[in-house]
Amino acid sequence: MRRTSLTVLILSLIIVLLVSITLAITLGSVDIHPRTVWRIALNHVPFLGEWTTEDWTRAQHSIIWDIRFPRVLLAAVVGAGLSVVGVAIQSLVRNSLADPYILGVSSGASVGATLVILFGAFSMYGQYALSVGAFLGSLLSIVLIFSLSRIGGQNSTVRLLMAGIAISAILSGVTSLIIFSAPNEHGIRSVLFWLSGSLAGAKWEYLTIPSLVVLVCLAVLLAQYRSLNSMLMGEESASTLGVNTVQFRKLLLVITALLTGVIVAISGSIGFVGLMMPHIVRVIVGSDHRRVLPVSALLGASFLIWADALARLSFAPEELPIGIITALCGGPFFIWLMLRSSYSFGGGGR
Repeated sequence: MRRTSLTVLILSLIIVLLVSITLAITLGSVDIHPRTVWRIALNHVPFLGEWTTEDWTRAQHSIIWDIRFPRVLLAAVVGAGLSVVGVAIQSLVRNSLADPYILGVSSGASVGATLVILFGAFSMYGQYALSVGAFLGSLLSIVLIFSLSRIGGQNSTVRLLMAGIAISAILSGVTSLIIFSAPNEHGIRSVLFWLSGSLAGAKWEYLTIPSLVVLVCLAVLLAQYRSLNSMLMGEESASTLGVNTVQFRKLLLVITALLTGVIVAISGSIGFVGLMMPHIVRVIVGSDHRRVLPVSALLGASFLIWADALARLSFAPEELPIGIITALCGGPFFIWLMLRSSYSFGGGGR
């Protein structure tokens, strides 16, 4: 893909993202005009607020600014983050079927986060306890999966998926045991809903950490796009091209664990986004990570905005966990991807 075509694609996806944000905010039990959405948003921007005329009600302001805007933006951040971590983990294991949910990394993050929510683990970290717990859980799980898959010197797709399934089952059992042992019934109900993925509790203050982590990790991966491209050809080929594969693999492990932990801490376990978005993007723009990473982030952000809108509107006033929506989309996609014999990841087979 030429640079001009890539620029047009990215600009188009940015426009789609802005339109998605606007429309998703207007949807709900109270209809709000798109113009009102951005007038209220501009009213909160320094130096621009004084140029806007307040022609909205206090109720509209509260619905848009305090409830819908942070939720939609959080959906965009989580969608972008899940897509980026999907790219990273697929490059790490050279497997197009890999994503944090399928490989069990999200299950590890859920163990750490559940310990924090129900038993106050890592309370010494204050408001960052949930993120720290989820990060440590996801890091432990990905190290276990990767180590288990390489026992005997082999690292095939089948061994990797089997290791992921096994570790995921064990960690899911640990999470269930933690929930069963918890004394707080209300906390148990909250955790069970959260485990299926939810953005219902979104607030402006929740956006800072995940946004920074996603942006920093995206920037680091973009800076290392040549190494990511080299890893697609295998570790031996990457080494001959000057990549320190041991150190680079450790970097990818930390980035994968950090992104997964922070996202799971804020939104629960949302599956299949990291599987679908990178694969769709590779079909469109090829395997060069300089193109795959930004396009995946933008596409994932728009996708999760609409998945969340569907989750909160389908059975209104009740709300579906967003993980149900992504599973209904991702499950068939996963089956199709397994059955599609013509797809080759990174030009090197499955």
